[in-house]
Amino acid sequence: MDNRKVRFNENTNLLEIEEHLYHLVDVNEPNTFRNLFPYDEVPKIAFNDRIVPHCMPEEIWITDTTFRDGQQSRAPYTPEQILKLYDYFHELGGEKGIIRQCEFFVYSKKDRDALYKCMERGYKFPEVTTWIRASKKDFELVKDIGIRETGILVSCSDYHIFYKMKMTRRECMEHYLSIVRECLETGVSPRCHLEDITRSDIHGFVIPFCRELMKLQEQYNIPVKIRACDTMGYGVNFSGAVIPRSVQGIIYALKTHAGVPSEQIEWHGHNDFYKAVTNSTTAWLYGASGVNCSLFGIGERTGNTPLEAMVFEYAQLRGTLDGMKPQVITEMAEYYQREIGYKLPSRTPFVGSAFNVTRAGIHADGLLKNEEIYNIFDTEKILNRPVLVAVSNTSGLAGIAHWINTYYKLKGDAQVDKQSELVKKVKEWVDAEYETGRVTVITDDELISIITKTCEELNITLN
Repeated sequence: MDNRKVRFNENTNLLEIEEHLYHLVDVNEPNTFRNLFPYDEVPKIAFNDRIVPHCMPEEIWITDTTFRDGQQSRAPYTPEQILKLYDYFHELGGEKGIIRQCEFFVYSKKDRDALYKCMERGYKFPEVTTWIRASKKDFELVKDIGIRETGILVSCSDYHIFYKMKMTRRECMEHYLSIVRECLETGVSPRCHLEDITRSDIHGFVIPFCRELMKLQEQYNIPVKIRACDTMGYGVNFSGAVIPRSVQGIIYALKTHAGVPSEQIEWHGHNDFYKAVTNSTTAWLYGASGVNCSLFGIGERTGNTPLEAMVFEYAQLRGTLDGMKPQVITEMAEYYQREIGYKLPSRTPFVGSAFNVTRAGIHADGLLKNEEIYNIFDTEKILNRPVLVAVSNTSGLAGIAHWINTYYKLKGDAQVDKQSELVKKVKEWVDAEYETGRVTVITDDELISIITKTCEELNITLN
């Protein structure tokens, strides 16, 4: 006999039967989903065609892990570099704070110095938060900092529970709950990072654990956030795919079965299978308010969801930037390469040196006639990145002049034209290259070199 209650859902305006209650399944052997993750084969994507509805939250936002996960794959930033990037995040996120939070390590004096410098700015957004492991020793580090929220690592797959932590599911859950309870006792809001959720037993561990977290939230009247961490990039957004790989299935389970509100759900993706951006967008579409990103996608292994990508995903979904200032993305890229010394791959969307450069001769011809033909949007207005045309044997004087004016950002009387002696001499060099059998386009570095040399010979400057 089915005694589940029938209730009216005010969001869908439909009657529905309350969901099953899922209890902890304390197995003796780990469930590693070997049928999906055979290890000696490529992982498998299986389907059961169970479809869940779109459920876009009223508010969505971006959180940042550049100073935490982003630092796990590169040399540590200096406190001054962190402060500069934090200032950029504040400006980029705009007055509405679409970039809602930045998380920090607290383990070294350098980490804490950077954190305090950022807190001294007094910005409402991005809020400064921390990240710790699920240990009482780590929690001592955040007690006196004065922050409202800290992330806590709560690995949730049997790979971690059995093989790394050497615990049973029940032992692991009780350990995690004791740390969360201690966090709540001091008035700090915990953000539980469910590491490796895309290889976890969603119904046998994740949902029961999250339901216990929601009970603690009710008991202490302090929000408990859930970060769903696709640590290995196994998540997929395909309709009807099975959990634990289904992104929408995971978000639906957290909302519907575990009772976690959208504003307390955050997706943290990795790019091992090239799906970080798509999976993050999918999490938004199906009920997660937050997506966690790192600047330029820099993070462990293949990296995290690129923060700049989600700025444009947000704008496409909402039809507005909501006060975000994407021109700052270009400033950040320039600062990152100039001051931090990291070379961004040239074809990286939005920030790479070649991202809006047309190289094919037939494309360049169309671009010179009307840049909308081959440019994704007005990159000069939105990103302060004028569209460029690569120089080849078909560019002519006009194409070379266009390249010089856009690359060096020459305006008004400072611009060069087809009659310029500089343009003519550069074209002579270009023509000579192709007369000797060259078939590839001229690279930016080659052009900069010949332009610099020619300017010296002609005793002119470009400004």
